[in-house]
Amino acid sequence: MIGVLTNTVTVIIGSLIGLIFSKFISEKYTKAIMTAIGLCTLYIGIDGALKGNDTLALIISMVIGTAIGTLIDIDGKINALGTLIEKKFSKGRDGKASVAEGFVTASLLFCIGSMTIVGSINAGINGDNTLLFTKSLLDLVSSCILASSLGIGVLCSAAFVLVFQGGLVMLAQLIGPFLSEAAQAELICAGSVMIIAIGLNLIGITKIKAANLLPALVIVPFILPLTEKLLTVIS
Repeated sequence: MIGVLTNTVTVIIGSLIGLIFSKFISEKYTKAIMTAIGLCTLYIGIDGALKGNDTLALIISMVIGTAIGTLIDIDGKINALGTLIEKKFSKGRDGKASVAEGFVTASLLFCIGSMTIVGSINAGINGDNTLLFTKSLLDLVSSCILASSLGIGVLCSAAFVLVFQGGLVMLAQLIGPFLSEAAQAELICAGSVMIIAIGLNLIGITKIKAANLLPALVIVPFILPLTEKLLTVIS
């Protein structure tokens, strides 16, 4: 769990730095920086999405997962949690960004992606925290920039990082040995598609409820064997 704790601390430190210096950064620069982060996020998402090999498994998992996520309204519940936190604080700088917005955006950005999935699996199965340490360094920079633009909600996301990544590591310890390399690749692919959605949101092109896509990560390992058999029969 040392990798998860390190990642949590770096998010807290980066967020505090961003909040302190946000007063000295004009809106023009924060918007430009957020666009740059959005573009980098898209690159990370596209790079990870290309690691998948079973497009049918991805499509089925995303469709079913999104339907489930929309049904139980994961995005709404996370936003409601952010709203509860918001009642304890004022809105983001000059009221431009709510605590809920910062909390949701940062939580998904820090927790959904190839480095989180692979890093947690490596930490859970092999005790190798190398990827999580690398991710911690990246999140240190990202949280600093995000907090300067989206406010204190980014700092609150550190709790989500601790719970979500910690849960993944413990889950990996239980089921990791049963996951094939193909299943891990498809998990990375599905998570990276969600990263693409977050990148589009950061740039301002879309307002995708990315949290509602999360159930796909649970479904894809179970769908993969079925699609593999189907493709074998067809071919």
